[in-house]
Amino acid sequence: MADPLFELLLPYFDPPSPRSVPDVRNPVTAKYLNRLSTLPLSSLTTTEPQSLAQNSHTTLLSLQSLSARSNAAIVASADHLAQLSDVLPDLINDARNLQNDIPKLDEQTVAFSAKYSRSAENEVLDRRKKALLMARNVDRLSDILDLPTLLSSAIASSTAQGSSTAMNYGSALDLYSHIKRLHLLYQDSELVNSIYKQTEEAMQEMTSSLIASLRSQNIKLAAAMRTIGWLRRVAPELDSGTGLQSPGASREGTLGALFLVCRLATLVSMLSALEPLRDLADQETVLRERNKSNDAKPRDAWSGGQQTERYLKRYVEIFREQSFAIISMYKSIFPSGEGAAAEDIGPKFKSLELKSTSQHTSSVPTDDPLLPLPSALSTFPLHLVDLLANTLKQYLPNVRDKSSRESLLTQVLYCAGSLGRLGGDFTLILTSLVGDDEDDEDEDEEKDKSKKESGEQEALGEGEAGYEWVDVMKKHRELASRLELLASGVGASSKSIPSRAALSPTAP
Repeated sequence: MADPLFELLLPYFDPPSPRSVPDVRNPVTAKYLNRLSTLPLSSLTTTEPQSLAQNSHTTLLSLQSLSARSNAAIVASADHLAQLSDVLPDLINDARNLQNDIPKLDEQTVAFSAKYSRSAENEVLDRRKKALLMARNVDRLSDILDLPTLLSSAIASSTAQGSSTAMNYGSALDLYSHIKRLHLLYQDSELVNSIYKQTEEAMQEMTSSLIASLRSQNIKLAAAMRTIGWLRRVAPELDSGTGLQSPGASREGTLGALFLVCRLATLVSMLSALEPLRDLADQETVLRERNKSNDAKPRDAWSGGQQTERYLKRYVEIFREQSFAIISMYKSIFPSGEGAAAEDIGPKFKSLELKSTSQHTSSVPTDDPLLPLPSALSTFPLHLVDLLANTLKQYLPNVRDKSSRESLLTQVLYCAGSLGRLGGDFTLILTSLVGDDEDDEDEDEEKDKSKKESGEQEALGEGEAGYEWVDVMKKHRELASRLELLASGVGASSKSIPSRAALSPTAP
């Protein structure tokens, strides 16, 4: 029905009509023609024109409102539409190029997949794996990197506290053991090797600090034993024996000699602190040497050695305290392996000379006749006594007063007895000391007595002076016996105390 109706209306679209001919295949046109066929003839002439005019007006208002709201979008759309004719050819060319490059992209994709597959070996993948592994273990690596800093802090704090309270050394040694264990497990790791080198430098500083602490003046036995124990852990090569010592000797290794050297340096430094008194004693020595010359003047007379007496008393006192402390501390820290006798380390004297006669019954099988090597303590008392003997030989002739000389010699005897408790008695050294001193005195006395006394009186004076050390030893033994009697609780009456004649070496 729509087609005949459309044919009836078609002449109305001919020119000069401004309207174009609608397309009958348009769904809107077909729908409207179908609607017209259903309307009565009266509606076509009355209501339909009004309805069309109203719809046209409504559509116009809607278009005006849309134009007002979407003016910018419509203008932009128009511009893009104008450029669309130029863009479409470029799009077509790019699409064609992309189509041509797809095979190459596929080839590169296949090559990348083959090169970076997990089954293949690749440096880039290895570095990436290492980076990922490092990222996962960053906390552990941070802890490992902090180990040298912690070790240095523990050592520094212990050094600042001093040897008596340096308890952080134990923590430092624990850290050092942990780092050594890491170094043994991961010897190929550059990081661990670097940390181990830093640790070795820190441990060298710790070793130096420990050795320096052994030279402190007021070190106690507990602190010394603790320090030696730390040195055994820090430097085990010092503790290992040479293998050339006798089986009965103590296995102190090099630590024993190190300990004795440090304590000897402390003793020498304490004795060198007496330099002001020694200078005064040297002045008296110069005056004594002047008096020996033939051109001595009365103004060169000297007081008799009071300053030398002060120096020697203080010297012997320090020597007695420190020498006893050194040897007793050594024996406590490095006990003998088989409980060797004390005289194995003590010097014995023969013909008024310092000669050690310590013998080792056991021997190490070797071709060297100088082996086995003795303990470091076997010759140390000889050095100490030689140090004291040289000082006494140099300054004792300055002391001319008899009571002062006897007081000094008695003090030396007490020092010898103190070392004798540890196997280092050097009482017989007095014979050589006093003998040399008396020779000088006799020379002076001969010059004075040649003008006043006869040869018989001079010989009598020499005979009496030659036994000065005997009198000193008699008095010392008498005083020692009194002290023993008082200590043992025996009656303190004079009858119970033996006489000097009974205590003399020639008494029956």
